[in-house]
Amino acid sequence: MPAYRIEIADRLTHHFRVTMTLKAPAAEQALSLPVWIPGSYLVREFARHLSEFKAHQGAREVQLQQTDKSRWIAPCSGNATLQVSYRVYAFDTSVRAAFLDTDRGFFNGTGLCLRAEGHEATRHQIELAGLPRDWDVATAMPVLAGRARVYEAADYDELVDHPFELGAFWRGAFEARGVSHEFVVSGVPPAFDGERLLADAKAICEVQIALWHGRGAKVRPPFERYVFLLHTVEEGRGGLEHRASTALLAPRRSLPRSGMGAPTDAYVDLLGLISHEYFHAWNVKRMRPSEFARFDYGRENYTELLWFFEGFTSYYDDLMLLRCGAIDAPRYLGLLAKTINGVLATPGRFVQSVARSSFDAWIKLYRPDENSPNASVSYYAKGALVGLALDLSLRQLGSSLDAILRTLWRATEGGPLHEAQVLQAVEEVAGRAAARELGQWVHGTQDPPLQRLLEGAGVSVQHEPTPLAAGLGLRLSEGPVSGVQVKSVLVDSPAARAGVSAGDEILAVDGWRIRRLDEALQWSGKDQPLELLLVRDQRLRSAIVVPDARSPLRQQWRLGLEASPSAQALTRRRAWLGC
Repeated sequence: MPAYRIEIADRLTHHFRVTMTLKAPAAEQALSLPVWIPGSYLVREFARHLSEFKAHQGAREVQLQQTDKSRWIAPCSGNATLQVSYRVYAFDTSVRAAFLDTDRGFFNGTGLCLRAEGHEATRHQIELAGLPRDWDVATAMPVLAGRARVYEAADYDELVDHPFELGAFWRGAFEARGVSHEFVVSGVPPAFDGERLLADAKAICEVQIALWHGRGAKVRPPFERYVFLLHTVEEGRGGLEHRASTALLAPRRSLPRSGMGAPTDAYVDLLGLISHEYFHAWNVKRMRPSEFARFDYGRENYTELLWFFEGFTSYYDDLMLLRCGAIDAPRYLGLLAKTINGVLATPGRFVQSVARSSFDAWIKLYRPDENSPNASVSYYAKGALVGLALDLSLRQLGSSLDAILRTLWRATEGGPLHEAQVLQAVEEVAGRAAARELGQWVHGTQDPPLQRLLEGAGVSVQHEPTPLAAGLGLRLSEGPVSGVQVKSVLVDSPAARAGVSAGDEILAVDGWRIRRLDEALQWSGKDQPLELLLVRDQRLRSAIVVPDARSPLRQQWRLGLEASPSAQALTRRRAWLGC
């Protein structure tokens, strides 16, 4: 049984010390560290943070032989216990790796725990050592009975699926459908309203459990305990799902404050993140792509199904906020319109399907560049719109996407899922044509008929002018001098036709100094040509941008509740939005 002693070696230099003990090693015992972490589809090369290897069998030193970037062979003698120690540099504030400083520690097993090949299916233990006296520990990994700060997992997969939060943090708890849920928050400000966070998180959890399993009194989620690990910072956002926990990163301003009243946009965003990651406890951690039935930690693991597991989860995350009462229908429609407008402003949706986006996640979604909006589409965002279109289509037939998810959960018994099973479930409810249409949305590059479907559900769609930059095909960021720098130029846009390039800094428009591009509207009409003074590679140049009134980039959607919908549309809307 592999056992790991994880010690706080040096908080000032951000180092853990890990000692792995392995009984009965093989004669040529292979040890390896994952190159990626499930749920985040990028090869991250965690082994680059390991150093100072030492290995022994009793008094005998074992010379480790490195065979590739993240794999070592220990030539062992007999069955004597092998002990391997090494240092791990931990200064990554994201939810994917490891972090250690004087105030806090955090780690995922994929970045710290070598995999003893051939022993993956046996029980694994983690012992924490060297923690400061005032530090606490939060994790969903079960504590080993009678052992303080010793934790045990059934196998290696479970070991690396339980992140650890270390430090002095706020802790609260609630019960949802008879299951204990714990919430820890590090970096809390003085006015933090923990009770409100717990109440809203509980409401989210309960509606999600009901979605997957129904509302019976005996209904329980597929875990015995769940832990939310939230780290708050000045700027940053992220989440990573695990089988009985989630690691979350959010701006400190997103926390609820005492006396806050109506939820702020930042707090709603945090609740959406909580909702998204909790939904994954069913949709990707248990019911998962068939290609993920067993993980290969040494290389990319490909699937075309992330439009379902991430996209449909993205559709439901904000919808769950509406269902639990955290937001109202107009606010939900505003969030939905934001997603729609983001996709409509991405020309890459005509180039890449969401199935291909899923497969290419390893080289495209997690490695965006200035051309990404023109060449790719997010399986999160467009996948959410595919989920919306499918849900509204099913509701026209008296069913819903809720029913499809429950059907698939029962059919897979919360296990591996093939795309053919999704299409079959849709076909059984809505017919072969509906399943074929879903396949076209997923593998083709056309837009789902969202306007028709939304209007059929009693939601009005209005078209409004976009801001100046969006209408010209520009995505901007803060520049070093003017404050306006070109991040991306959309293909076939007025800015692209004028020769504006990513990296250009815009100093002036029509001879006037600007700090924001929209300032140009003070002296120039929206349809008038604009002369941009640019800096590129330290040289000044100008470009004449001619707005195009016919460009689809000039309009964005605004959604609202139709005042006088038909009886059928009102029935669908009430079933979908509750109003």
